[in-house]
Amino acid sequence: MQNIILLIIFTFLFIGCENKSNKYEYITKDASFRKKIEKGNFIKLSNGYTYYEVENIKNRELLVFVHGFSVPSYIWDLTYDEAKERGYGVIKLDLYGRGYSDNPDIIYNDRLFGDQVIELLDSLKIDKKITLVGLSNGGRVISNIASRYSNKIEKLIYVSPSGFHDKNKAPDKSKVSDKEINDFINDKFPTLAKGQLSDFKYPENFAGNWDLKYEELLKYKGFAQAIISTAKNNYLLDEVNSKIGKTNLPLFAIWGDSDSVLPFKEIENKILKIMPKLQLFIIKDSGHLPHMEQTKNFNNIFFDKILNKKNTK
Repeated sequence: MQNIILLIIFTFLFIGCENKSNKYEYITKDASFRKKIEKGNFIKLSNGYTYYEVENIKNRELLVFVHGFSVPSYIWDLTYDEAKERGYGVIKLDLYGRGYSDNPDIIYNDRLFGDQVIELLDSLKIDKKITLVGLSNGGRVISNIASRYSNKIEKLIYVSPSGFHDKNKAPDKSKVSDKEINDFINDKFPTLAKGQLSDFKYPENFAGNWDLKYEELLKYKGFAQAIISTAKNNYLLDEVNSKIGKTNLPLFAIWGDSDSVLPFKEIENKILKIMPKLQLFIIKDSGHLPHMEQTKNFNNIFFDKILNKKNTK
């Protein structure tokens, strides 16, 4: 009897430990995974499968939305849907290592993501100029694209962009070690989802939904490696952005006045020196994601003042 009780206790503890150890990074993004995704599209590009959504692609003006550091393309849903309803051509995609796109064993940097966007556009046979919209780390990506393919671009719209604040002067191209990955999962993953709420000035308006949705991302194998590698390869883009600032590209930036992730005040003087033609819009009472926190004000700026068209049908 005693042995049976011990066996039951051992089994219970084993199952508990197993569930805990399998809480993170246990889903592989393979063919069976992709078949379960009911919306959007997948296309195989040079470094793996890319998830994307597209609407009104034949319409005259095409907007390409590039998401930020870790939250994938669903972060753009509100603006994407509004643009679609207004008749704009729209594309949004999950960058490698994020969302439904593959997590390749590779160095994650601006060039990788920029190439991914361009390769997707080429695969879709897009032969007209596009407006690139980059949020947070997506600002780095659209700068990378603009520095190499300015002839393909109609406008650049930065939203709370990264690249102006970074402390690193050069990328760290070293391979992410197993220890770095394990340490990150053990130390950071338990609080990473809740930490996303700090993007908002009023996190209580998004708690219980935004953070829970993010928890799904922690289940995908390779997510930690992608995040670590991206962080290691982020560096100051003053030289790249200065080059863009000397072009004739129409440049716009939208920032929340209470952005604590990438505070505008820290780079206020520098950004206008680097990009003197930049048209800047500050949205009051908003954190890092003004398109979500102050949607009406953001849309007024984005569609009526920057794009300057209420309907392009």
